[in-house]
Amino acid sequence: MRTSLKLMTLLFAFALLSCGGKEEKKKETFSYEKKSPKTETTTKKESVEKPSKRVDMSTKGVGPIASLTLDANIDQAMADQGAEIFKNMCTACHRVGKKFIGPAPNGILERRTPEWVMNMILNPEQMVKEDPLAKELLMEFNGSPMANQNLTEDEARAVLEYFRTL
Repeated sequence: MRTSLKLMTLLFAFALLSCGGKEEKKKETFSYEKKSPKTETTTKKESVEKPSKRVDMSTKGVGPIASLTLDANIDQAMADQGAEIFKNMCTACHRVGKKFIGPAPNGILERRTPEWVMNMILNPEQMVKEDPLAKELLMEFNGSPMANQNLTEDEARAVLEYFRTL
């Protein structure tokens, strides 16, 4: 009887050890559960317009140009001279029709005053320091400041006339 009791205890212990203690490892599988579309109950955030797209015809900027009157007709000779200056001095950072290192000049006179554009061409360092819009543009274009090309007022005016043709 004693042997059978030992044998039964041994079998019982063996059964317990063989059944328990093992962790079942589950294979990780990929499953995709399509979630039902949520209806938005919060108010939409106002879309913030980029400074390069914003229209601001109220400021003249900071620099030597306080007032500038443009003729109704474009001076084609001056525009051609401005196109050449732009090609030689500005295309490293500006591209007509697309954003590059700096903003595209297309339609600039529909968004900025001629004085602001001239002051930005002639006086970019001071504009970036003191003009709020120029500061915002600097941030929009990854902190790449506009280089001062040391153009004369006549050269900057020719570039402005070229911008009128774009």
